[in-house]
Amino acid sequence: MQKPDRHKLILDSISESRISKQDELARLLRARGLDVTQASISRDLNELGIVKVDGRYARPEFPRPESSPFGVSAINLSGNSMLVVKCASGLASAVAVRIDSERIPEIVGTIAGDDTIFVAVEDAAAQKAAIKKLRVVFAE
Repeated sequence: MQKPDRHKLILDSISESRISKQDELARLLRARGLDVTQASISRDLNELGIVKVDGRYARPEFPRPESSPFGVSAINLSGNSMLVVKCASGLASAVAVRIDSERIPEIVGTIAGDDTIFVAVEDAAAQKAAIKKLRVVFAE
């Protein structure tokens, strides 16, 4: 199974079941025919930006773009040193200013277009830390 398929299965699993431990998730994935280790689960959870909310794994939810002052609808990984933030049309500059004002140490800089912001980080480890922090900032 390819990584995107495994990631989708993980996201589906945490959406469908209340999972609070990595070994629970590993058992569930094995029951669905996927051979996984605790290390791969840990890596996947990091890459997906999964956090614990009320004691269970969850992907931080963004407010509906039209109800958020920044209109952020997605934050995604791109390569090993970039994040892509999607927002409502015309708000990318404001989102980039907000990102810069957070002074997240893993972020090197931002570039804003109309509805997309490229967020540069130093490496894959910084990328994973930054995406988690940004999801918290824009899930408020």
